[in-house]
Amino acid sequence: MSSYDVIIIGSGPGGYVCAIRCAQLGLKTAVVEGRETLGGTCLNIGCIPSKALLHASHQLHEAEHNFAKMGLKGKAPTVDWKQMLAYKDDVIGQNTKGIEFLFKKNKIDWLKGWGSIPAPGKVQVGDTTYETKNIIIATGSTPSTLPGIEVDEKIVVTSEGALSLPKIPKTMVVIGAGVIGLELGSVYARLGAEVQVIEFLDHITPGMDAEVSKNFQRLLAKQGLGFTLGAAVQSVETHKGKAKVTYKLRKDDSTHSVEADTVLVATGRKPYVDGLGLEALGVKMTDRGQIATDSHYATNIKGIYAIGDAITGPMLAHKAEDEGMAAAEVVAGKHGHVNYGVIPGVIYTHPEVANVGETEETLKKSGRSYKVGKFSFMGNGRAKANFAGDGFVKILADKETDRILGAHIIGPMAGDLIHEICVAMEFGASAQDLAMTCHAHPTYSEAVREAALACGDGPIHS
Repeated sequence: MSSYDVIIIGSGPGGYVCAIRCAQLGLKTAVVEGRETLGGTCLNIGCIPSKALLHASHQLHEAEHNFAKMGLKGKAPTVDWKQMLAYKDDVIGQNTKGIEFLFKKNKIDWLKGWGSIPAPGKVQVGDTTYETKNIIIATGSTPSTLPGIEVDEKIVVTSEGALSLPKIPKTMVVIGAGVIGLELGSVYARLGAEVQVIEFLDHITPGMDAEVSKNFQRLLAKQGLGFTLGAAVQSVETHKGKAKVTYKLRKDDSTHSVEADTVLVATGRKPYVDGLGLEALGVKMTDRGQIATDSHYATNIKGIYAIGDAITGPMLAHKAEDEGMAAAEVVAGKHGHVNYGVIPGVIYTHPEVANVGETEETLKKSGRSYKVGKFSFMGNGRAKANFAGDGFVKILADKETDRILGAHIIGPMAGDLIHEICVAMEFGASAQDLAMTCHAHPTYSEAVREAALACGDGPIHS
């Protein structure tokens, strides 16, 4: 019987990062993965393929709308959908093979198959049982759906099916106005589909700063996405290759329906823990079906830990990665730590949307005195030159101490710009610290500095 210091179940961003850190810390490490490729949902059917399609469809948008303005004349490109999907698959292949290489480099064993835990210290894969001192569950999550909706991944699809549709639909209904729905909805809108987003709440992007959310919806509407808010979906019926979505408006209880070639169900995700044998082991769960852990990622069963989407907290690949590294440190006898107050979130539409820390709404709720520094990308020279003047940077700082409490960016490269503020927050910096740091010109990042200046005596360029 093979024996290990640690076996990790799942090779997504949490699992593979955890495995590499365990190996670096001198632990004999194995990873259980039943897919044909490593990388979990993120690399195979999530973050990476969706970013490839977002990139490709944005290039089309630029060619159709902005090339001629720059003197780049000629016919706009036509879409070869099969080739676009082949490009997406190539991107997936490069990334998953990269993890295989890292496993070999770090002498990590890949136990191919689906794993279960018959007893503490044992992991079963197929007919083989392995012994281990520690087990780390990193099994991630799967799309959740609504009652009365049957997903066939052909007409009614989750994010997985939406990444490999046989053809571009003429009409698409997206149920849910969160990150996944808006990213994939914008892909198909750019490719020519008529996209209608139906959301239960009265606003898009739940939990986002309200001002950013409002502006984001306006910009997406300008790009052709339609929105029906405050609507509870009742049913989705398929007939002769089409789908009919029936929903009820919450304001007046009136019932409506809309037809579409494709329906994308983007109503969130749920932990994927089926088949692990947790119930028989007596592993404690939360009322939301997540694995309950302490501050060191330990479950109530000695030697069994859990990280990522399988436990509480935002379902983000980078949150899982941080927890993977921290859990590895813990099982190696060191101190693992994740600062949950500084975990950025990004939506990779165009413009991008990024946030970290508190929103105005959470600060008001907690009664904390704060100030707002804002700067529009219309005042940024680089953004204007690149047809990217939509949006703004907003920094929230403590009214007394000037310490940065949160930031919200809607605009070009927001997902990259947010990290300057993350680093500042990690060091407990003030808005003035950011404002006094020289930023190269002309860059998008100057908008971040201007927002920091706006927390003090005021920005220069507005």
